Amino acid sequence: VQTYSVFPNWDQSQSDVVVQPYNSVLTLKRLTLNADCVVVLDNTALNKIAEERLRLANPTVDQLNSIVATIMAASTTTLRYPGYMNNDLIGLLASLIPTPRCHFLMTGYTPLVLSDNTGTPTSAFTAGTSTGTVRKTTVLDVMRRLTQTKNIMVSANTRRGCYISILNIIQQGGGGTTSGAHHDGGIDPTQVHKALQRIRERKLVNFIPWGPASIQVALARKSPYVTSQHKVSGFMLANHTSMAELFDRLLGQYDRIRKRNAFLDNYRKEPLFKDNLDEFDSAREVVQSLVDEYRACERVDYADFGNTEKQI
Repeated sequence: VQTYSVFPNWDQSQSDVVVQPYNSVLTLKRLTLNADCVVVLDNTALNKIAEERLRLANPTVDQLNSIVATIMAASTTTLRYPGYMNNDLIGLLASLIPTPRCHFLMTGYTPLVLSDNTGTPTSAFTAGTSTGTVRKTTVLDVMRRLTQTKNIMVSANTRRGCYISILNIIQQGGGGTTSGAHHDGGIDPTQVHKALQRIRERKLVNFIPWGPASIQVALARKSPYVTSQHKVSGFMLANHTSMAELFDRLLGQYDRIRKRNAFLDNYRKEPLFKDNLDEFDSAREVVQSLVDEYRACERVDYADFGNTEKQI
């Protein structure tokens, strides 16, 4: 089971739902226990990207949904235009998720542009009407930008913590013709190797101390019906220990209203909460365990995690 889950605004002053922390913790329990992979997006990061990168003063719901659609389309590119590798969902995700619990993935995308007519974000992965001069973006430019926090669709600081795994999907744009296209979308693999070497030399990313420190790269085919203003586009799917920061922030909001037993009357009307509120306590325990495991991933002795700690 794979889900694309949009988390609410972390600033509660921007939310009109006072029970948002309750709902988020209850949902996160089910995503932790029942999903195999969760691609995490959050409204705070999406709004920030729309305002700062796309220069939209007041982004609309349609414009934010268009960014989400771009991410969903980008993540399935190698499935819809299959090549020799990463052409099935299990193969795509297996190397990103080392243990069953740590299956929450963050995403990044570059370059994100506005279409000429509609004002909604488009990309090389989504059908847009953008026209004009093709801009010279290189594989190194794209892969370097994908590691920058400002291009990530989650409100977590990737400068802290470390990457568990990274998959970059690189696609060549700049035209709608398939003449002369290779199985890998026309990108020279040597460019990828040079980009990886440069990233390693500059130490742009930190990896876990107990696993392989490598960035996987999939070269994606392009659709013959899509034009792009950029020569190369990139999508990142990554597992990072800073996801603990995201969930810990949620627990802080939950604890603030739970300790006062505020806004629980409507929940008590439901059969699940009729006799007691144990489901809230259980959900919080599951989320706390998730936070602890992501933080344990930063340690060399992560392989021993769970042998000395109680698991749920």
